[in-house]
Amino acid sequence: MKPTDFARYLSAFLGTYLPGVRNVSINTIRSYRDTYRLLLLFCTTELNTPAEKLSLAVLSDHAVLRFLDWLEQDRGNSVATRNQRLAAIHALFRYVQIEEPVLLADCQKILGIPFKKHPKATVNHLSVEALQLILQQPDITSRRGRRDLIILCLLYDTGARVQELVDLRVRDIRLVEPAVVSLTGKGRKNRHVPLLTNTRDLLEAYLQEYHLTDQQSLDTPLFVNYQGRKMTRAGISYIVRKYSTMACTHSGIVPNTVTPHVFRHTKAMHLYRAGVNLIYIRDLLGHVDVSSTDIYARADTEMKRKALEKVYPKIADTALPDWRHSEGLLAWLNQL
Repeated sequence: MKPTDFARYLSAFLGTYLPGVRNVSINTIRSYRDTYRLLLLFCTTELNTPAEKLSLAVLSDHAVLRFLDWLEQDRGNSVATRNQRLAAIHALFRYVQIEEPVLLADCQKILGIPFKKHPKATVNHLSVEALQLILQQPDITSRRGRRDLIILCLLYDTGARVQELVDLRVRDIRLVEPAVVSLTGKGRKNRHVPLLTNTRDLLEAYLQEYHLTDQQSLDTPLFVNYQGRKMTRAGISYIVRKYSTMACTHSGIVPNTVTPHVFRHTKAMHLYRAGVNLIYIRDLLGHVDVSSTDIYARADTEMKRKALEKVYPKIADTALPDWRHSEGLLAWLNQL
């Protein structure tokens, strides 16, 4: 069977353009892939067009809008998820319009579909006390507990994304002064993050315990599971969830849900409150633009505002006058 134009462009987009030209991470490609899986499912079930017959002519702007509505209404996806799926579709059709200028007008109709506005999520982070409580949970008398403590400390100390932590190899750790860890972030961009003395000492003991100090171990994954395989994102998430749940049962200061990304937000918020410039926080987190780091400044300002609102009724005992019922003011406004 001859492949359709949609099949050709989608294969080239996922297999060649994204990894070879855009140099995006495997996780970004997988996220895009999941969107197109849902799109094919929608076309099969709702448009009665099987995947092997799907063409660009079928995927009009009206079809894409129906797909987005289907995500929200039938699958119960949030607005944020809907916007994420639309971003993946936009990326594909930006590629198509360059490869096939004849379809420029049709592609731009799809690119013109707007994202829905929705309230921005707050920056979830831990207080210093909550972080300390979580770090006290691993059993450091056991080998696995010591490994887990290192994982938690590195997540916070480096502000790493979970995939960046998973991808660490022994060669990425430098323990001689100044101690640093080399992280590979989005777009395969490397950045060097300094390590605090406590984390450096823990890492040094960890490498010795796991016999990772020789030259033959340089390309060995830094963290492995009980099967001796490279740790996964799910494995790191399980460790964070395990110890945060243990800490939550001891105190009410730890949130019910803590993810590895919360550690990243926590590091950024602690640095910002300590007076560290947003430019340095941007470089530490590996953000391309400082505008991505502005969320921590906005979050801190919002928390200050809410704190002031809680205090205000205590200092404002006298009610303000209600100008809505002032006849003189209403008469004056009516004459304007």
